[in-house]
Amino acid sequence: MEINKTYNEDCLITMGRMDDNFIDLTITSPPYDDLRAYNGYSFPFEDIARELYRVTKQGGVVVWVVNDATKKGSETLSSFKQAIYFNEIGFNVHDTMIYRKLNPPPNAGTRYQQSFEYMFVLSKGKPNTTNISLRPRSNKCNDKRTYRKKKFSRNKDGEFNENDYYIKEMVPDYNVWDFYVGGGNTTNDKVAFKHPAIFPEELVKKHILSWSNEGDIIYDPFMGSGTTSKISILTKRNYIGSEISEEYCNIEKERLSIINGRND
Repeated sequence: MEINKTYNEDCLITMGRMDDNFIDLTITSPPYDDLRAYNGYSFPFEDIARELYRVTKQGGVVVWVVNDATKKGSETLSSFKQAIYFNEIGFNVHDTMIYRKLNPPPNAGTRYQQSFEYMFVLSKGKPNTTNISLRPRSNKCNDKRTYRKKKFSRNKDGEFNENDYYIKEMVPDYNVWDFYVGGGNTTNDKVAFKHPAIFPEELVKKHILSWSNEGDIIYDPFMGSGTTSKISILTKRNYIGSEISEEYCNIEKERLSIINGRND
């Protein structure tokens, strides 16, 4: 099938034309719990999950960004139900990450301010690519350890053996990612805000760099305003998208025309 294209159709139709083990990385945020209208389109989650498993390469990854609505005084727990179902059909839950909004819309009521969404990193077997970003090891909380330590063990004769070993100065970054959202933060593309819920571009970029390599195929079954396709192009990946709304496809086209003009 043609790559570097978003198909204006239901994602089940698009995936139905894909071979088994075709996609390196999927990154998407589904229309969960009717939190947004999305032009009234339906969301057959279990069918989509099974197709995602089929088309994902062995060692490929699906990043599933999701949250819960509050109905009748209780959170729905749809996010965890979906993660459990993904696990039941064969995916590993490689990591449960948090996307935290540093400037969330204010709310009033009996609950603390809602400021995050889940990012389930699902892998089909062991991930092929793990370009994990690093951070300096923290020495806070009165941690008196130094990077160089002594390791003691016993020889066969019972005598102590003393060796040097080193604590790594750089360690994997945290699995909670903080982003400002809204105009000038999520994206500078004003047209994108015609869509009701936009990925932060930096969030998509970090996941693409973490779980894929240049030339890989990135899929978004709910392409929306086109953030996944835009960042795939900018990071030298290929992409395939599905978007059932013609209105949203037109938003994506306008965004991509901007970067294509920049690249010419």
